[in-house]
Amino acid sequence: MAFDPNGKVVAILGATGVVGAQMMQCLEERNFPIKELVLLASARSAGKTINFIGQQIVIREATPEAFEGVDIVLGAAGDEQAKELLPEAVKRGCVCVDNSHAFRMDPDVPLVIPEINAEDIKGHNGIISNPNCATIIGLVPLYPLHKVAGAKRIIASTYQAASGAGLPGLTSLKNQMADVVAGRKVTETTPFAYQLAVNLIPQIGGFDEVGYTSEEMKMQNEGRKIMHLPELRVNCTCVRVPIMRSHSESITVEFERPLSPNEARAILEDAPGIKVVDNPAELQYPMPLDTSDQDLIYVGRIREDLSADKNTNALTFFCCGDQIRKGAATNAVQIAEYLL
Repeated sequence: MAFDPNGKVVAILGATGVVGAQMMQCLEERNFPIKELVLLASARSAGKTINFIGQQIVIREATPEAFEGVDIVLGAAGDEQAKELLPEAVKRGCVCVDNSHAFRMDPDVPLVIPEINAEDIKGHNGIISNPNCATIIGLVPLYPLHKVAGAKRIIASTYQAASGAGLPGLTSLKNQMADVVAGRKVTETTPFAYQLAVNLIPQIGGFDEVGYTSEEMKMQNEGRKIMHLPELRVNCTCVRVPIMRSHSESITVEFERPLSPNEARAILEDAPGIKVVDNPAELQYPMPLDTSDQDLIYVGRIREDLSADKNTNALTFFCCGDQIRKGAATNAVQIAEYLL
């Protein structure tokens, strides 16, 4: 890949974070036509350099003025910075694809998974939101089944990697594991509420008044918006697990119409962004280790829901995907490709 004089001026807001770095890699891998790459981060990172396709690019401080002359902004910053800066970018003529939660439920902002609702991109007013990583990983395989059989109700449990909490989460788990292996007491658990090494934490985000976490509510509300199903019944439990990368999900779906496991496999085999790994007799099923650092969502353990009554059409499946790539950076770059 080389810079393209006929390409776009692309800015990455939050370029020094895990997702920002992955966005750069995805832009290069997908040969995105870039005339100039602008890297934006905090004042303390300004002046440092990052290598991109053989060139050292100087990081600039993220200010409203930094968006002058930029065509497309890929947002990899936190909610507050996104709320502050992306409207300023839009005023300066940019189209922003934002990975934060800041604008996802705004009725005037499209929330997009390209394999599902790419047509919603056309309705943007300068900002397009990237969904939550766990939402993307679950809906990419669920939606093709919904198109055939009509989803009525979804029950999901997620098993989310430490790097879903960013570089601090990844570093914390590595340090905790080193302590455990060395026989030392784990004393530092930030950003997690408890020790994650050799443990599970059934909390991602803060709790609301009825006992659901913000991550669980993101998945439920975002799925309804993306699928244009405001009445869809959804219930989620989100769990942080002690692995480095890739989220996993167990999903049970009740459908309007009958759908057998074999029919579901055939549908998923032909669906975009999916690899079916479903041969239990040969111990073949999705695992996070296999899905890390690539863009496909692996789907398997496709089976009937034995708890459903005889008049209910329901299936259960297990899926895994890299939450930093397809769950964040790749999805954002895919959206940006529709803006070319």
